[in-house]
Amino acid sequence: MLVSAKEMVEKAHAGHYAIPAFNTNNLEWTKCILAGVQEAQSPTIIQVSEGAAKYMGGFKVVADLVKNLYEAMGITVPVALHLDHGTFEGAKKCIEVGFTSVMFDGSHFDFDENVAKSKEIIALAHSKGISVECEVGGIGGVEDGVASAGELADPAECKAVAELGVDFLAAGIGNIHGPYPADWKGLNFERLDEIDKAVNGKPLVLHGGSGIPFEQVHKAVTLGVSKVNINTELQLEFAAATRKYIEAGSDLKGKGYDPRKVLKPGCDAITAKVVELCKAFGSAGKA
Repeated sequence: MLVSAKEMVEKAHAGHYAIPAFNTNNLEWTKCILAGVQEAQSPTIIQVSEGAAKYMGGFKVVADLVKNLYEAMGITVPVALHLDHGTFEGAKKCIEVGFTSVMFDGSHFDFDENVAKSKEIIALAHSKGISVECEVGGIGGVEDGVASAGELADPAECKAVAELGVDFLAAGIGNIHGPYPADWKGLNFERLDEIDKAVNGKPLVLHGGSGIPFEQVHKAVTLGVSKVNINTELQLEFAAATRKYIEAGSDLKGKGYDPRKVLKPGCDAITAKVVELCKAFGSAGKA
């Protein structure tokens, strides 16, 4: 069965490694992620944005899909199902339909409203054994149409949200969603260190994990990061492998369109990338 993300993230924090949180977009991606973490023997978080959930048919469809695949594939490693960058109402809906973890992203509200709404979601989720992530300071780039310049989080605000009882906290430290530009300045480790000290041991989350050099991820882990989000990297791997197969065209000529054949190279690429990242983040073998 699916589990809350609380225990796996706290173990990662204590053990100085990071739990990979992979975004899914459809049935195929979910199968590939599950196959990869099972091979790597890694606990993991499968997460979905509100936009991806809408595309897949809604939050309940996503919850049922992940639960059914977990059982049908005989997965034995701990897996949490998490809402990524959830709205206030979206987080409530996911709590109702069977998600085991939710993120409420109130970073676009003024701080007092962010605190009030975060407090309500934390109380509701914890009453049902569901873990909660909140955000302070915007993560750069665009996520589901919501843009942010990526301002650095205020350590005092991080401390205030951490004290609400949130299970893990996303804080802006110069990270962005999507591909990193050539002139990206890198993560702000000075600010991360200040935040880590301010939250007094609360696990931190690194959004926009795709494309950050591993040495920077590893350094972030030493400063309290215990969950790393990956989406763009899987998209690029899937697109490249699928494009290569279609451009070759040998299996398509005269045989019609068989999605099982067309999507297989991309799916295999996702599984391989999942295994690689579990090893890189240190979560492989920790199930």
